[in-house]
Amino acid sequence: MKNFIDTYKNHYKALFLLGLPIVIGQVGVIVLGFADTLMIGHHSTPELGAASFVNNMFTLCIIFSTGFSYGLTPIVGGFYGNRRFAEAGQALRCSLVANVLVSLLLTLIMTILYFNVDRLGQPEELMPLIKPYYLVLLASLVFVMLFNGFKQFTDGITDTKTAMWILLGGNALNIIGNYILINGKLGFPEMGLLGAGISTLFSRIVMVLVFAWIVLYSRRFIRYRIGFFRLGWSKPLFKQLNALGWPVGMQMGMETASFSLSTIMVGWLGTIALASHQIMLTISQFTFMMFYGMGAAVAVRVSNFKGQGDMQNVRRSAYAGFHLILCMEVVLLSIVFALRSHVGGWFTDSTEVAAMVSALFFPFLIYQFGDGLQINFANALRGISDVKPMMFIAFISYFIISLPVGYLCGFIFGWGLVGVWMAFPFGLTTAGLMLWLRFRIKSGKVIE
Repeated sequence: MKNFIDTYKNHYKALFLLGLPIVIGQVGVIVLGFADTLMIGHHSTPELGAASFVNNMFTLCIIFSTGFSYGLTPIVGGFYGNRRFAEAGQALRCSLVANVLVSLLLTLIMTILYFNVDRLGQPEELMPLIKPYYLVLLASLVFVMLFNGFKQFTDGITDTKTAMWILLGGNALNIIGNYILINGKLGFPEMGLLGAGISTLFSRIVMVLVFAWIVLYSRRFIRYRIGFFRLGWSKPLFKQLNALGWPVGMQMGMETASFSLSTIMVGWLGTIALASHQIMLTISQFTFMMFYGMGAAVAVRVSNFKGQGDMQNVRRSAYAGFHLILCMEVVLLSIVFALRSHVGGWFTDSTEVAAMVSALFFPFLIYQFGDGLQINFANALRGISDVKPMMFIAFISYFIISLPVGYLCGFIFGWGLVGVWMAFPFGLTTAGLMLWLRFRIKSGKVIE
């Protein structure tokens, strides 16, 4: 036991210090999700159902775009580990261009979906709420991608505090805007769900402007700005960003698609099921974002050691990260389980919705181990730039296993919303085990 602690204690400390600001930033995102759902849910249940559908469609885009931007982390992490600061700044410049191009592609795809949204079988009474909210979120996609580029750059150079403070400030601004625009305060008209969308767009624009000002004008980034402005365009870096970004984006996108496409199935069950689904997704985001904060720290540490050629510490960093995520699971799930009978009532006055939310805690608790496993080792593989197999693992786990199981349990077996949610333990655990085995094979080969 003493040898075990001696082996990992320095990694625990380093990951904790690196990951804590990321986790705190993620907590800000979680609080925003809670606040959005609380305010919209208490404004009206139909608006909560409409928000569930639109948010899940855009969550797929945002998670994919976040995954694409993650291609910058191992590149910058490797440069940082070798003290090649100007080249790290050049990588940021290439990443921002790549992110804007991807955001334009996603905007085109989501625009096409907008003109076909009536064909997705959602409740007809929600369409007047869905369409304007959808358009406002569509306008914000490019700002999400730009923010991701700056965040992955600062995370890669182990400065995780800058993104944390910007996220917290932006989310506070979003919550204030929600309160004013949803309910019609300070002389503004009562906009309901549309007001929440406008507040989100405004806060995303502000966060990008603040991040850009800090990185491009603050003295502490001066050694990176030399590369950003003077080294110019790099076709090899751009190709490397795409080679790393697309597989990670596809892997994360397919995982999110298993939830987003499940939302379409949930819509077939009606407005009450959609509203319950949205509340439970907000709760699941609470654990996912916390785990992903630590997973991001694993990717940064692994990429730093990979850049130095120290593969023993690559492995130790990855396993130390998983130990920390397991500890987080025990603490967070204990809290969530203790509050399971009260959570639904926080978000809505509907007793039907609250009762349905309580029934979803069983599949939710089951899939947490698999979720933590796949988050940790996906980030470890990202850190060593072994990303292409992650696409195939995700396709098998989420499209071949998760979605068919959800349809089977929800509609063939007749378990309804709980049946749809029973898919997630199967898909996430399968992905986690396959990613762990892949990391063992790749890191073991290098050590030998």
